[in-house]
Amino acid sequence: MITILGAGLGGLILSRILHIHGVDVRIFESDTSASARHQGGMLDMHVESGQAALRAAGLYDAFRAIVLEEGDASRVLDKTGRVHFSEAGNGLRPEVDRGALRAMLIASLPEGIIHWGHRATGVSASASASADDSYVIAFANDRLVKADVLIGADGAWSKVRPLLADVEPVYAGLSFVEARLTEASFRFPAQAEAVGKGMMAALSDRKGILAHREPGDVLCSYAAFEAPIEWSTGDWSNGGRLREDVLARFSDWHPSLVDLIARSEAPLIARPLYALPVGHRWERRPGLTLIGDAAHLMSPFAGEGANLAMLDGAELAQAIIAHGEDVEAALASYEAAMLPRSEDAAAQSAAGLDMCFNDQAPRPLVDFFQSMRSGMEA
Repeated sequence: MITILGAGLGGLILSRILHIHGVDVRIFESDTSASARHQGGMLDMHVESGQAALRAAGLYDAFRAIVLEEGDASRVLDKTGRVHFSEAGNGLRPEVDRGALRAMLIASLPEGIIHWGHRATGVSASASASADDSYVIAFANDRLVKADVLIGADGAWSKVRPLLADVEPVYAGLSFVEARLTEASFRFPAQAEAVGKGMMAALSDRKGILAHREPGDVLCSYAAFEAPIEWSTGDWSNGGRLREDVLARFSDWHPSLVDLIARSEAPLIARPLYALPVGHRWERRPGLTLIGDAAHLMSPFAGEGANLAMLDGAELAQAIIAHGEDVEAALASYEAAMLPRSEDAAAQSAAGLDMCFNDQAPRPLVDFFQSMRSGMEA
């Protein structure tokens, strides 16, 4: 039996592939149901990672049915609203709503594999002398579960990671504040035009207003700026005070951009950005490993997080299937490929963050996109 902690994209892909190959698997998830909370915004699925994982899971056609057409378009602006780069999508990295993708993966599993409402409070090695290589998961509902093979797919603040690595996510010095507009094309035409059909990044003064379209004519936007961690984790229960603080930081930005935040119909949400140290490692421990953000949390500025989580899940499942009863060989094989791959991606993500939030922005991002376009045309 393979036990997975966390029903995010990586854990679900892992479970799906193991299940269709006849491997017993179970997932414990903190959410009380599949619809307990909003799952986040849009994801671009990369051919070599996210799309490859969906093919391995036999779900590529189902994925194509929920793609947001033309959602992979991109635009780069400055704070005056001037467009420095604009490109229509080419379909190579299609955009999909994270919630819809997760729902599709959940629907691909039989009832009973996911145990909802199980929030882990800690994971420890078994105290039994005859079970040196097993683990005990403690849940907030007072349940204790033993696992001989445990996969930590439980995100940034993983309860599994401390058994492998003495490392925690570090605040990146940058905070996002999330906003949402509905029926944008009709009710907020200036904002809809600024964003375009896909992703928009407006960058200046080491700050940014980032936005993307979601299905149903929704715009999800983020004000991004440098702030101390005390600001990011402070008490913003007074939503009006948070809105005033954020808008003051963008007082000299074009109204079409600022109104993406100012006119938000949903309460603003402060989201501090965290990442694990680039290139961190751990020693092998029998019956235990990590996937996704639990293994390699990184900034979103290379678009790799969800893609790598899904690839992790697919490759770990394939290793377990290929090695049969030798689970330890499977875990070692998986980590040998995953760790250097995630180090490269984390370095790219850190470089992407710096590219967007420096004194020359938006020029470095424009140059990057233009070089990618030239490479495709060559």
